[in-house]
Amino acid sequence: MDLAGLIPSFGNLALTIVAFIVALSIIVFIHEMGHYLVGRWSGIKADVFSIGMGPVLASRMDRHGTRWQIAAFPVGGYVRFHGDANAASGSADEDALKDMSEAERRSTLHGAPLWARAATVVAGPVSNFVLSAVIFAGMAMWAGVATDPLTVADLKPVPGIAGTLEPGDEILAIAGQETPKLEDFAGYVDSLPDESPLDWTVRRDSTEVTLSALHPYPPFVDAVSPQSAAEDAGLKLGDLIETVDGQPIATFEDLRRIVTEGDGAEMTLGINRAGDRIEVALTPRRVDLPLDDGGFETRWLIGISGGLIFEPATRMPGVGEGIKAGVGQVVYIINASISGLYHMVTGAISSCNLRGPIGIAEVSGSAASQGTASFIWFIAVLSTAVGLLNLFPIPVLDGGHLMFHLFEAIAGRPPSPRALSILTTFGLMVVLAIMALGITNDLFCP
Repeated sequence: MDLAGLIPSFGNLALTIVAFIVALSIIVFIHEMGHYLVGRWSGIKADVFSIGMGPVLASRMDRHGTRWQIAAFPVGGYVRFHGDANAASGSADEDALKDMSEAERRSTLHGAPLWARAATVVAGPVSNFVLSAVIFAGMAMWAGVATDPLTVADLKPVPGIAGTLEPGDEILAIAGQETPKLEDFAGYVDSLPDESPLDWTVRRDSTEVTLSALHPYPPFVDAVSPQSAAEDAGLKLGDLIETVDGQPIATFEDLRRIVTEGDGAEMTLGINRAGDRIEVALTPRRVDLPLDDGGFETRWLIGISGGLIFEPATRMPGVGEGIKAGVGQVVYIINASISGLYHMVTGAISSCNLRGPIGIAEVSGSAASQGTASFIWFIAVLSTAVGLLNLFPIPVLDGGHLMFHLFEAIAGRPPSPRALSILTTFGLMVVLAIMALGITNDLFCP
C-alpha cells in the first residue's frame, strides 16, 4: 500500500505537507499524552489537551474537567495543567494559586510534590522513545528473522531473475562454494567470484538442481534514501544497474567501489528497468556516516541500498526478540545523534547534517512516497529525535524543566522568579538559533 495513492494528485508539495503534518501530529500527540497520563496518575489535573495551536476548531469537556481540543494550526500541541500561566507550563498563575486551597494547589503542576512534577515532565520524551521502540519492534517481528537453511521465500523484482530461482528453493551452493550458516553469509558473499551470472546449486522438490542466476548481491536498487542523488535522479526500486560510465559491473560492491573512487564526479548509470534499458546521470554526495565506535566516516554516496535477489524464508521472532531489536534501534539512534552533534560542534563533520523543519518535511514526503512501511519507520526515527531533543538541558524544553527540578532537589527551593525568567529567555533564544541554523541548512546546504 502506497500512501501517495491516498492523496489526490496535486503534486509532491501536497504529499510533503500532508505527510509532515501526519507525522508531527502523531509524535506530538504521543508526547503530550505521556505528560497527561503521568500527570493525572500523580494527582495533577489537566485543564486543556490541545492538538494544534491557535484558534480552536472543535473541543469537548471530559468528566475529569479536561478540555480536549483541535486547533487550527497543526504544528504542535500542548497540555495546560491546572494553575499554569500559559501552555508552556513554565510558570504558574500566581493570582490563581493564591486563592486555592491546599488540596486544590496539590492538583496543580506547581503545587505538586517534586517527584510528581519531574515524572510528569520526563514522561513526554519517554513516551516518544516508547513509541519508537514499539514501531521498531513491530516492524522487526513483521519482517521476520531469516532461518537456516537459506531458502527462497519469494523473488524480488530484479530484471533477469524470473525463471531461474523459484520460491521454496533451498540454496546449497553458489559458484561451487557450499553455503554456510546465515551468521557467516556476509563473509561468504565477499568470497564469491566478482561476476554475474553464477552457477547455483539448489534443492528443489527433494532434487538437486544446478542453474544459472545473477550474483546474490547484484547492483540493484532495493531501497532509495530520501533527499539523495538517486531519488533526485529518479532511480526506482528494482532497477538493475548494469554499467557505470559504460563500464559493466556485476555486484553491488563494484558499484560501491566505483562511487567511492569517483570522489564526487558525475557518473552515468546504465539501468535495466523491467527489461527497458535507460541511462541516468547523477552526482554522488558527501555524507557523514556514524560508525560503531562513535566516530564518523565521510563517504561519497548516491543513496541506494542493495540486498539479496530474493526474500529468504523467515520465522516470526518472539516478543522478547522484537522488544530487544526495538530498544536497540532507539539506543542506536540516540547514540548516533549525540555523536553527530558533538562532531558538528567540534567541526569534525559538516553542520549541514543539522536539518530544520523544511528538510524534515521533505524527508517525510519522500518516505511517504516510498510506501507505508517507509513512512512508519520515518515516524519512529523522528519520534526518537523529538524525545532526545526535548531532554536537552535548555530552558523551555522538558530537559530545562528537569534541570530546574534538580536544582530544587539539591538547594531545597526552586530557582527565583527572576532567574527563571532570564534562563527561559536564554533558552528560547538558543532554540530559535538552532531552528534558524536548521532552516538555513535546509535552504543552502546540498
